[in-house]
Amino acid sequence: MDSVFRAAIVYAVVLIIFKIAGRRTLSEITTFDLVLLLIIGEATQQALLGDDFSVTNAVLVIVTLIIIDIGLSLLKRQFPSLSKITDGQPIIVVEHGRLLEKRARKARIDESDVLEAARHSQGLERIDQIKFAVLEKDGKISIIPN
Repeated sequence: MDSVFRAAIVYAVVLIIFKIAGRRTLSEITTFDLVLLLIIGEATQQALLGDDFSVTNAVLVIVTLIIIDIGLSLLKRQFPSLSKITDGQPIIVVEHGRLLEKRARKARIDESDVLEAARHSQGLERIDQIKFAVLEKDGKISIIPN
């Protein structure tokens, strides 16, 4: 039973940490992010399994994490406000060619991030060519041209 409690606690802690880290952290993984995720994975494995490295314990931990994830997805379906808390909402960061500084700063993106998304998705070169730029829940930036 100790493994189940460990799995639930680690799941909650990792969920909170990634929520605090923000959407942009999850959308573009750099080499640094990959190394960090590997280290987090190793630390998580030690926290989850403790001193018991048996296959039975590992399976129990994996099943517990999957059940928690499925349960959370079902709860989010029943309670949309929970989804807003865990997944966030889309944020408009550019409106009619003007970067909304406060929102962009809160989302930890800048004009160069928006322009990069505009070039990739729409071939736009300047911010005044953008009607709206939306930071989506998955961390990607959607561009709506003028």
